[in-house]
Amino acid sequence: QVQLVESGGGLVQAGDSLRLSCTASGRTFGPYVMGWFRQAPGKEREFVAAILWAGDSTFYADSVRGRFTISRDNAKNTLYLQMNSLKPEDTAVYYCAAQMRVGSQYDPWGRGTQVTVSA
Repeated sequence: QVQLVESGGGLVQAGDSLRLSCTASGRTFGPYVMGWFRQAPGKEREFVAAILWAGDSTFYADSVRGRFTISRDNAKNTLYLQMNSLKPEDTAVYYCAAQMRVGSQYDPWGRGTQVTVSA
């Protein structure tokens, strides 16, 4: 089975940057799409960004477009999320997930990494 492990979260101040990583392990990994999601306390999980595993297409939530950049290293089976100009409202647990086939749901998911942005 494929397992996803996030890292790179932490406590930063508003305006700072962080880079999250998500590394896949297990059987041969070749998803259709990889995505980042986040869940803030008391709120539903929301989409942040996604990238095709083969190709250059990327997708962003309006709230992060222009500040966050999603990228991947296929050779390392690793997904990244570069987060710049962080705001307190970016505070959340960030999860990565894989959409293994076209039209399938996101599955598997990582366990998440906490990002806290202080004002």
